[in-house]
Amino acid sequence: MAKFIVYLAQYHADFRLAELDSLAQLEGVTIAYDRASCAADSPFLVVELESVEQAAKLVQRGILVRSILEYWGSGATYGEVFDEVKQQPERWADYASCSFKFTVDSFGKSLTQAEKVAVIESFSFLGFEGPIRMKKPDAEFLVCEEYGESDGPIPHEAPKRIWFGRVVGRGSRDLIDRFDVKKRNYLGNTTMDAELSLVMANQALARPGSLVYDPFVGTGSFLLTCSHFGACTMGSDIDGRQIRGTAGFRRGVDGIQANLAQYQLGGRVLDTAVFDICRNPWRAGPLFDAIVTDPPYGVRAGAKRLGRKTGTVPELSFKVVDGIENHKRPDYYPPTIPYEMSDVVCDLLDFAAEKLVVGGRLVYWLPTVADEYEPEDVPQHPALRLIANSEQPFGGWSRRLITMEKVAPFDDSTPDRAAQAVAAGAAPAHRNFRDRYFAGFDRPDDTSTGHSES
Repeated sequence: MAKFIVYLAQYHADFRLAELDSLAQLEGVTIAYDRASCAADSPFLVVELESVEQAAKLVQRGILVRSILEYWGSGATYGEVFDEVKQQPERWADYASCSFKFTVDSFGKSLTQAEKVAVIESFSFLGFEGPIRMKKPDAEFLVCEEYGESDGPIPHEAPKRIWFGRVVGRGSRDLIDRFDVKKRNYLGNTTMDAELSLVMANQALARPGSLVYDPFVGTGSFLLTCSHFGACTMGSDIDGRQIRGTAGFRRGVDGIQANLAQYQLGGRVLDTAVFDICRNPWRAGPLFDAIVTDPPYGVRAGAKRLGRKTGTVPELSFKVVDGIENHKRPDYYPPTIPYEMSDVVCDLLDFAAEKLVVGGRLVYWLPTVADEYEPEDVPQHPALRLIANSEQPFGGWSRRLITMEKVAPFDDSTPDRAAQAVAAGAAPAHRNFRDRYFAGFDRPDDTSTGHSES
């Protein structure tokens, strides 16, 4: 096993290792690293891999990865870096006459051009005599000075660590711009941003030959990103207006179909449908390789399911208007009732436990009240194993990207632990989330006027 430096993006730090592990599984790459060495305030992680080819393969579709470097040296000073580099002079001969490029980067401080040139010249002992080529060189080397975060407005004078290596692969952060929601022909008020949508596709192991389903499809962000990576996708929603484009910020553009045409992904999105996931038409048994979704929290979009607050009323359900049964009229919208967040998640886990193939993944967002969250609040199911729990904080509340894997066949006689906990009166940090959100996250017994989010 050889050492490499993964140069991570300094965004969504809590998501980076979860994505890296998923990429390793996707690409069949054996990876070893110390999880404790990956600090939230640092973009560098030393890993061990079998080869340069495996390194490039690992990061090629990474969203939270900038690049990966063959490890040549690191240290608190350039003297320490040079000493480590000089321990393997046999490496240098491979690049003595080929075209090359030297890049000097910094994290936590800006370097002047003169400072960068001085750093490049300090590596002259390598003896590279080939032509310098800024575009498509045969070999590219990167030096990065890591200063870290400063307590004040003035950055640290000296770097806390210097990293040096040969660039052997890059991630796919360019996709963030390609799928930028501002560039889409159609979007709505619940459209997920491109970066996190792409990360979710990686978490779901979306790949050619896989079938991915979104049961709360909305404007179809996850259909786009999962399909981009080769998966066949499907989606459904109780509200067909989001699918058709008769609701949202940009109406009259043919809804989800407009985005599929824009990104030329229509051949991979099999279809979308309108129904209540609690009363779905899918045949019994496993169907999907992944379920990727953002369940409605009831904040920007109300969480609803079919039903009446007064229960089923046959004379209303089968009412005849102008000689046509009410439910068969083209302008008919079935009655709905609120769908509490903890019930949504319980139903989602039960659905995933039945409809995923063994080894398939459920990737979904779970909103929680920040001050009350406990790890035990994440719903569990006997057929599903928790893979990752990554937090995106928003002040008084957070949303957590939960990744689970189906590890056993579904048995409808096995009690659902999440539903049991709710039935027993448990109050996880996502229960009654909508009410708590609009109350400013006061505790149930709090008589104060509440506070606003930061």
